[in-house]
Parts: sequence; structure tokens; C-alpha cells
Amino acid sequence: MGPAGNCITAKEKGTIGSFRRISELGLNAQEIEFVRSIYMQPKMAEEVGEVAKELGISLSVHAPYYINLNSQKKQIIEASKKMIFDSADRAERMGAGAVAIHSAYYSGFTPQQTYEKTKEGFLEVLDKMKSAGIKNVKLGVETMGRWSQFGSLDECMKLAKEIDIIPFIDWSHLFVRGKGTIDYGKVFDVLKTLKLKHIYSHFQNVEKNKKGEFVDVHKPLDHSPPFEPLAKEILRKKIDITIICESPIIEADSQKMKEIFNSLGYKL
Repeated sequence: MGPAGNCITAKEKGTIGSFRRISELGLNAQEIEFVRSIYMQPKMAEEVGEVAKELGISLSVHAPYYINLNSQKKQIIEASKKMIFDSADRAERMGAGAVAIHSAYYSGFTPQQTYEKTKEGFLEVLDKMKSAGIKNVKLGVETMGRWSQFGSLDECMKLAKEIDIIPFIDWSHLFVRGKGTIDYGKVFDVLKTLKLKHIYSHFQNVEKNKKGEFVDVHKPLDHSPPFEPLAKEILRKKIDITIICESPIIEADSQKMKEIFNSLGYKL
């Protein structure tokens, strides 16, 4: 459990300074955010990985937001595949377990056409990863909260059953896509069919728009969706999971989630 990106309260700036702050707070994970750009050079990724290993911090990576494997423009698809590959390369070098990917938009195509195009793009990246010797990191197709985006739980599951990727679960996105409802137990039951050894996930709260509908705008942990029922379900089912906090106050809410687990009898 830990933050998406570098700790806000770290005295020493940068990723390694963030790791030291995470260790101070008793957390054990961080997601490296390449959402604006893949800013980390290969050598730096290796150095970051060494420090994370020394401090017992589990890593994941978030690929750039600009990815769209179903664009109507070929150059965007090619750029998207390169961003996924480069994210996987850095993740492999730092020893990260998974890459969270906002895979595609429907872009005027049908859901089935979008699915096929997205699958095709991932297969090409997977082939390139294999050729490059990238074998320890998993590509994670993220569950998405916006109806314009590819990434329902069903779509992610179908893809994961057909090719060598995993679903990267964003609980709050599923809550938004479910119009303000989520059954954590049912989601775990669906995931169980993949026989995953470990689940990677995001959590944050979301806000309502003027119509009273939940939308994919990240908020601090306060109410919706509730975290405690998820924590209870994780403990009840003995799930091996990483939870990355994507709220605006990343380490404070990571600690809040940790405290909820503590209150339920589980010590991180």
C-alpha cells in the first residue's frame, strides 16, 4: 500500500526521497507516474529499483495518459505502442510488477472493433517485449470510469483471458461505471477465474457532478466509494493485493487506508 507518485511530504525531493518517506510512514509500495512523460532514463530506473528493493518497497508503473490503441490516426497508435513498451522497459529495469495502462478510446468504433484493435496493439507490444527480454513485468489494462474509454471489467477480463496481460483494477472507476455502486466480493469472484497470484489496484474517492452522478474526478478519502468494505473483503478472502492511492493527498490517504486495515486486525 502506498502513493501514486512521489510523496508530497518528503523532505528530499525526487523518487528516492519519496521512498525514504514511504519507509518512515510504514507504507510498502509506490507507483511511478509516467503519466505526463517517461522521464526516467534506463540507468536511473535501475538505480531507483535498487533503492526500492533495499527499503522493501513494491513498485508499479503508470504509463502515459496519451495512449490510444484504437485511434483513427495510425501515428497515434504507433506512438501509443512505443509508450507502452518504454514504460514496460523502465518497469522491468526497476523491478516493478505491473504497468497500469489507459488502453484506448472507442473513437467512433464499435466496442467489438475497439476490442480487436486494442488486442492487436497489445500483441505487438508483447512480441517486442519478448524480443527485448522483458519478462518479469505484466502489462495491466486498467478498468476505466469514463464511458468513452475502453476498460469495463468485462473487457479487461476478456483480454486477460486471451493474451498475456492482467486487469489493473481501479476500484473507484468501477464504482463510477457502476453508477455509484460496487460489489467488491463479486469483483474478486470474477478475478478469481484468472488465478492471479497478485492483484494490482488503485483506490481513491470520486465526486458527484451537478446532476448528482458520480464522475471520474479524484477526491480525498471521505465517503464514496467506501474503503472499509473493500478492506474487509480482502481480509476475508485472503487476497494478495497492492493498493495504490490516487487521491489528491496520496500519502495521507495511504495512511488512512493502512489504519483501516489496522483497525480490522491486520498489521501492514
